[in-house]
Amino acid sequence: MLVKSLLNDHIQTIRQFDEELLDAISRFADRCRSALNGGGTVFFMGNGGSAADSQHLAAELVGRFQRERKGLPSVALTTDTSILTSVGNDYGFDRVFARQVEALVKAGDVVVGFSTSGNSANVIAAFKMAKEQGAFTVGMTGRKGGAMRELCDLCLCVPSDTTARIQEAHITIGHIVCELIEEV
Repeated sequence: MLVKSLLNDHIQTIRQFDEELLDAISRFADRCRSALNGGGTVFFMGNGGSAADSQHLAAELVGRFQRERKGLPSVALTTDTSILTSVGNDYGFDRVFARQVEALVKAGDVVVGFSTSGNSANVIAAFKMAKEQGAFTVGMTGRKGGAMRELCDLCLCVPSDTTARIQEAHITIGHIVCELIEEV
């Protein structure tokens, strides 16, 4: 049965998380918690389904995840259509996130980029700008990590080459990070 096979693929991807990836998830949460406690912001970005994941996780931090608490500063760089279309038109789509990072990100913030291939040009450009701004960069990719693997301060490479399994794992990781942030 196809449904059972697809569900088993998802479960197998999650089961393949090794100690290095588990440690990286903890470091990801620690860096976000540190930034938030220091008055910083967590920024998210990605394209397509990864844009939706960016919005989803920013909403979990601004609103709440599991428990009542004060709202935490978090922004999805994927949501302002006026910025996205004006920057895309004037500077090119590869700059839609970098220009926002230049305008909004400060030293000590965390910038999280989703790209299943690790090669999304607009996410890479934004990471380069984030490093210039003094932010901590977290890449969420698939198995090989692409160009982001070497560019990010921390790169979480999901052990799969299938876009759907990678995106499912990304949101699982994001939910774990949100829960760890709320625990303190």
